[in-house]
Amino acid sequence: MSTNTAFSSLPLTAEFLTNLESLDYKAMTPIQAQSLPAILNGQDIQAQAKTGSGKTAAFGIGLLHRLQSQQYITQALILCPTRELADQVAKELRRLARSTPNTKILTLCGGTPTAPQRDSLAHAPHIVVGTPGRILKHLQTGALQLTTVKTLVLDEADRMLDMGFYEDIMTIISATPPERQTLLFSATYPDEIKFISQSIQRDPLDVQVESLHSNKKIQQIFYEIQKGERTQTLIALLQHYRPESSVVFCNRKVQCKELAEALWQQGFHALALHGDLEQKERDQVLVQFSNKSTSILIATDVAARGLDIKDLDAVINFELPHDPEIHIHRIGRTGRAGNEGLALSLFMPAEAAKVNAIEEYQNSSVRIEKPNTLKTRENFRLSPPMVTLSINGGKKNKVRAGDILGALTANAKIPGKQIGKIDLFDTFAYVAVERPIAKQALKILSEGKIKGRKFRVRKLR
Repeated sequence: MSTNTAFSSLPLTAEFLTNLESLDYKAMTPIQAQSLPAILNGQDIQAQAKTGSGKTAAFGIGLLHRLQSQQYITQALILCPTRELADQVAKELRRLARSTPNTKILTLCGGTPTAPQRDSLAHAPHIVVGTPGRILKHLQTGALQLTTVKTLVLDEADRMLDMGFYEDIMTIISATPPERQTLLFSATYPDEIKFISQSIQRDPLDVQVESLHSNKKIQQIFYEIQKGERTQTLIALLQHYRPESSVVFCNRKVQCKELAEALWQQGFHALALHGDLEQKERDQVLVQFSNKSTSILIATDVAARGLDIKDLDAVINFELPHDPEIHIHRIGRTGRAGNEGLALSLFMPAEAAKVNAIEEYQNSSVRIEKPNTLKTRENFRLSPPMVTLSINGGKKNKVRAGDILGALTANAKIPGKQIGKIDLFDTFAYVAVERPIAKQALKILSEGKIKGRKFRVRKLR
């Protein structure tokens, strides 16, 4: 297996290598170095790697290398558990495909109308990225043809199985050619993954990179609590550590809702992410968290899959997961890109077996503290620095980020440095502004025009 981490060691075109360099891809990550030579050689792989390991680029470079852009047929299919992960993967593929002219990449996910997707499928895309339910729907209507697929990717396969997609996945795979290349990526490796690999892959290369996180990068502290102390201890953790951005993991969606409400009542800006949200509501929660309009995101493991969160200060386990591997996956969302991370976990004496399992899994003991070691502040609140304004117009209305920025900064009423991230969707747009100027920005957009048109604008809570 190759140990050379230079992309130039791979059989890629000069144009492809130049593009990788422009994207600041300096050296291969462990998952890329171990899997890319085999992927480029057409071999099946089953790979286990933690979040943020660079797996998207691993399979993306592989399938783009094989792509024949002059042939307008669907040559690659990537299945993802959530729309957010599918969007993230498609975005990365488009960046990687800059050196491959006329590459059509189409995202097919639920939560959006099927008609525009069907229209796009009239001219076959080279690469389809999507969720199993929507892919299957287009397959069954005949809008999507998979008989020419050369590369099939199952990304975060364990979560797709957790979400009950097994039957859909197998039906979709049966519509692809048996001689295809199949790349299976999973953060955890339960028996179901081994079984599905045996069913759909041919002599796959088993790639496993270090799934544990360096204790030097992530500070892990467990707090032993008594019955009825969870919420008050969580508040104490937030007051003591004061993370600017944190994800709080719950095991059940009803718990997410109840906890978010409890934190709101205590004056904290917290939003819940769970399976009962409509797609538009989910989009709004993710927009607010990514643009720093909320400091606390409360989520289940399934709902949090596919989140592209950078600079996450802390991960808090409101409850420990049942599987120590899931715990490692959770805490891997902090301490990325060389930054220091903080992982805080609550457990009751009756859950000591879960703590022991985590220690055994990571082959090291954990630090356990009592809640009375936390220094709390009376009336302390975590107030996010930004506020999100929702605009009732988006891509279909020809609204661009520059139009929104221009409307806010016209006549120098608001300096551009006080305007944050702008997110565009088909019929909505969201702009983050610094909290002190939120009312002024809302007034400017509500009373003025964007691209010569009036739009309804409101402030998200």
